[in-house]
Amino acid sequence: PAGGPSAMAQAGVLLTKEPAPQAVPASDLPVKVCEVALNTGPDSSSGLATAGFRTAKYLLPEWRRSNSDLYHKAFTGCEQAERGRAEAKELAEHAAATAQRAQQDSTAALGQRLQDIYFWKAELQKEIEDLDAETGLLAAQKLRLEKALDATKVPYAIATDNLQCRERRQPPDLVSDEVERELLKEAELIRNIQELLKRTLTQAGNQMRLNRDHKEVCEMDWSDKVETYNIDDKCGRYSNQSTNIQFHPSSVKFEESASTPETWAKFSHDNIYRAEREKLASINLRALIDNILHDVSEDLRMQCAAVNEAFAKRCEELDDTKHKLEHHLKKILKEIGDQEANIAALKEAIRDKEAPMKVAQTRLYDRSFRPNIELCRDEAQFRLISEAEELTESIESLKKKLLESEQSLRNLEDTRMDLEKEIAVKTNSIFIDRQKCMAHRTHYPVVLKLAGYQ
Repeated sequence: PAGGPSAMAQAGVLLTKEPAPQAVPASDLPVKVCEVALNTGPDSSSGLATAGFRTAKYLLPEWRRSNSDLYHKAFTGCEQAERGRAEAKELAEHAAATAQRAQQDSTAALGQRLQDIYFWKAELQKEIEDLDAETGLLAAQKLRLEKALDATKVPYAIATDNLQCRERRQPPDLVSDEVERELLKEAELIRNIQELLKRTLTQAGNQMRLNRDHKEVCEMDWSDKVETYNIDDKCGRYSNQSTNIQFHPSSVKFEESASTPETWAKFSHDNIYRAEREKLASINLRALIDNILHDVSEDLRMQCAAVNEAFAKRCEELDDTKHKLEHHLKKILKEIGDQEANIAALKEAIRDKEAPMKVAQTRLYDRSFRPNIELCRDEAQFRLISEAEELTESIESLKKKLLESEQSLRNLEDTRMDLEKEIAVKTNSIFIDRQKCMAHRTHYPVVLKLAGYQ
């Protein structure tokens, strides 16, 4: 048979190793039907006693062929088993190498992914810190706005109080002068500034809310990145020797809601971009607030200086007018004294003319009793009548002058009263402007307070 002793020897060698699984499935041998050859020779026996030993027997060639087939089958099985073991070993080595290479590639991919996650996590963390710091700076500016708005209450109260105080001035000093115009301008300026500060406060509050909203978005993204980083870091540390690994067949799939690397990176990029945009808007708003507070404080102090200058000029003008009125009052009082003395002198002069008038009239009266022809219009009579007329004329002139002097005195008294009243009005106006208004304006807030620093 094929194979011979060498095949048997090889089979013996193979049998010393652990048998490999059969590559060829086992099956039953076909049933061989053998025909019994009848002995018809001269030595044959036709007796029934030997019939059982002569039936169903294989021939020697058949026996040899059967053994040869069995040898060939054993050799073929061993050869196939050996080839199967070699293929299995090669396959196992290839599978091991492939698995190791795939695991290394996956570990490297996880490492690269960790770097990407760390990069975006760091960017998000920096943006969160920047936004938090920017929100804190904006909150400080907002506090300055609130302090500045509170500080404007004092100037507005001072301006309105000054206007109300000056309403208590008496005519003719109750005039719409430069001080009143500056005070009205100051009150209007403060109202406009208060409206501007309120609008800016609202804008700052809205910007702070936007900063916090975008900070929260970045924090959520950062939190997801941290969790993902920890997961991928743990996955990268898994090895074949890890004790906490197990089968999860259901996880070998792509989630329908999973993002792509492009959309993943774009999501964080967009979050950072929007946060940067709000941070820039916040920085610009802080600069605007700083400029507004600087301009507001300067405008208020400039207007305050203008009002104070108008008050100073007005008080100086009132002082000058009051001094002039007092000077004229002093002259009027002196003139009144002189006029009173003149009236007294005129009255004395009139009284002094009474005795001469009595003498002249008595003389004429007595001479009117001269008898008969003695009642003569002599020179003495003419002189006495002339004297009486002169005295009467002098007395009438003195009385007329006395009336004029008395009227002049009454006019002087009226002027004195007017001057005293006007001086009182000026004194009241000076008291209101200087003691009330200007003294109240000394409480005007300083620039630092108006700028919100105090």
